[in-house]
Amino acid sequence: MDCAESAFVTSAGLRLWTERFGDPEHPAILLIMGTATPAIGWPDALVETLVDGGRQVLRFDHRDTGRSDRVDFARHPYTLADMAGDAVAVLDGYGVGAAHVVGASLGGAIAQWLAVHRPERVRTLTTIMAGPMGADAGPAWARALAGQAPDPGDLPPPAPRFLEHLAAKAAMPRTTREEHIAADLETWRVLNGGVLPFDEPAARRFVANSFDRASDYAAAANHDLAGRRMTDDRRVPLSSITAPTLVLHGTEDPLRPLPHGEALAAQVPGARLRTVPGMGHAFFSPGLPRRIGELVLEHTMV
Repeated sequence: MDCAESAFVTSAGLRLWTERFGDPEHPAILLIMGTATPAIGWPDALVETLVDGGRQVLRFDHRDTGRSDRVDFARHPYTLADMAGDAVAVLDGYGVGAAHVVGASLGGAIAQWLAVHRPERVRTLTTIMAGPMGADAGPAWARALAGQAPDPGDLPPPAPRFLEHLAAKAAMPRTTREEHIAADLETWRVLNGGVLPFDEPAARRFVANSFDRASDYAAAANHDLAGRRMTDDRRVPLSSITAPTLVLHGTEDPLRPLPHGEALAAQVPGARLRTVPGMGHAFFSPGLPRRIGELVLEHTMV
């Protein structure tokens, strides 16, 4: 896929690597990736679908991923709000006042933050495989790992297969490039769910490219730390969101099961929930990226 433009933008003193596809005169879609995932986590087929549909598309490497700058989290801890500030810096860098904002997983929480706190920058909101930005899933995870019964009101923890994989992954050697790729490939296999076919070659290319483009691959783990910081700005009611909202969620998501998406849609006035049969917490299934792109295009026809 040809890239029309790539550039670094500055956010809070950090350099963020970005790229833009499509005609700059077309309506803009800002794609915000999830935890520990650089811009290339958005499949080319999805981007192409959006561009062919008459959109310009912006995607970027989060801080601590890809070609963007690293942060010493111990000295300079950051929050979801800081990562949302990075997204605003990308819009500013390309002179985009307001965009259709699309976020996957943690990117979906960042997109919600923008819709709540920077509504003038959000034309429409689309979340994919995300739950409410103010829902702290950590205690439910801990109870599940300890074999305890869930508390009333808990959103469901990850599927047992995923929790078992995390435990096994912790024991896997990850010192060489090949070991990192093998471990992360298995993570994406589990995240893909057990219904739709897993495109292993595509996932392997993504994992290898992610490793090779990062100057410090381990720094991406800082996103987990930032994602767990439940600051007051994340607890603002989602009922304040005025942007037309689409919630896309797979029926087989092993990380954030479908009730997470249902809870999000229930909290945003007028939000539409579209379930994607068989989709897990990944885009690595043949035809799925184009399908998601088509749903986003349909939603951004405003």
